[in-house]
Amino acid sequence: MTVDISASLGDLVTEDPRRSRVLEKLGIDYCCNGHRSLADATIEAGLNLTEVTDALSIPDPPPAQEGQGSRENATLAHDIVDTHHAYMWEEMPRLQALVEKVHTVHGDRHPELAQVHTTFTEAVTALDPHMTTEERVLFPAISKLEKTQASPTSGSFAPTIEQLRAEHDEVGRLFKEIRSLTGGYAVPEDGCNSYRMMMTGLQEMELDLHEHIHKENNILFPRALDLEKQIADS
Repeated sequence: MTVDISASLGDLVTEDPRRSRVLEKLGIDYCCNGHRSLADATIEAGLNLTEVTDALSIPDPPPAQEGQGSRENATLAHDIVDTHHAYMWEEMPRLQALVEKVHTVHGDRHPELAQVHTTFTEAVTALDPHMTTEERVLFPAISKLEKTQASPTSGSFAPTIEQLRAEHDEVGRLFKEIRSLTGGYAVPEDGCNSYRMMMTGLQEMELDLHEHIHKENNILFPRALDLEKQIADS
């Protein structure tokens, strides 16, 4: 599949979700900064554009994607809650306890763990009300708009979406800081099994978070705003 270097990162991953793993390996942010073109993002990362486009040109056709019917926004929002929110609600307390345990046991020999603990706590504290707002306010409103095709009486989605995007940026920054503090989630030689589990958990959470934010920033939110505009103009 030919890759358009002028296309946005978000659109390229939406076209073929398998490209997300390629961009992860290259260290290119496709979620919070998914609006950037592939060319611009590659230049900013100091990478070779030909090598990047070759890596993104996956020969086999992409897997069939759900959420393309008449209720595509409601379907996608439901998928985000069932897949990503459910994972976060279950994993955040487990990983929080593990981070605290590792910090307590290994903090004297690895002082960076104090900042890892603080930063992860900040991320969890931000994600809790963020996901609650999506589940209780925005997603039901988007579903209702799609179903009724009537302008929402509570006003535009735009301010709420703008705030949620800003919160995505902040959480993304916090996990980037954790990745830096841990040397890319590297386990030290004296790291115990809990240390390894913590690093694995942190890395998996960041990867899931990138997919989660991509689905919202680059697909659901633009769709919802476009539908809102179409209804208002009709």
